[in-house]
Amino acid sequence: MDSNKIKEAVKLFLEGIGEDPQREGLLETPDRVARMCEEIYGGLDSDASEHLSKQFSVSNNEIVLEKDITFYSTCEHHLLPFYGKAHIAYIPDGKVVGLSKLARTVEVYARRPQIQEQLTVQIADALEKNISPQGVMVMIEAEHMCMTMRGIKKPGSKTVTYALRGCFRDDIVKQKMFMEMLRA
Repeated sequence: MDSNKIKEAVKLFLEGIGEDPQREGLLETPDRVARMCEEIYGGLDSDASEHLSKQFSVSNNEIVLEKDITFYSTCEHHLLPFYGKAHIAYIPDGKVVGLSKLARTVEVYARRPQIQEQLTVQIADALEKNISPQGVMVMIEAEHMCMTMRGIKKPGSKTVTYALRGCFRDDIVKQKMFMEMLRA
């Protein structure tokens, strides 16, 4: 990440909206924004495979569900936040990963400018590629500030996306079990 470019862009942005970047309250803003970008866009330099490589053998191949994984991301269309909960289920095929690794996988992809639909697919694809489960289901529920603060201005509205892989794709019973487990 090029913090000097970010700082210069923030100064130009402030001037563009009619602010004075030399005003006391804004003097350190370009530096603050540059440091913030390193944190909230840190997923651009991360690979989910790193987190999913540590696996453990299991004999039980039943559904594993990690629900209510809080995430914060940035809409690539307006550079405004969207945030919510990710729910990940998979059916192992002899191997599982530590539960924190699922949350770390969400973080890798959430910390990039993008759209929710792609975030959902990236998480499902990473699990399918790295742990080769029998099936994966990922569901994301998020509120988008681009709908809350601007445009239609509908706070509280949520967008729900999901991705199905493997045996979840065509098995309605497994899909219903996932939904029931979310309600539990």
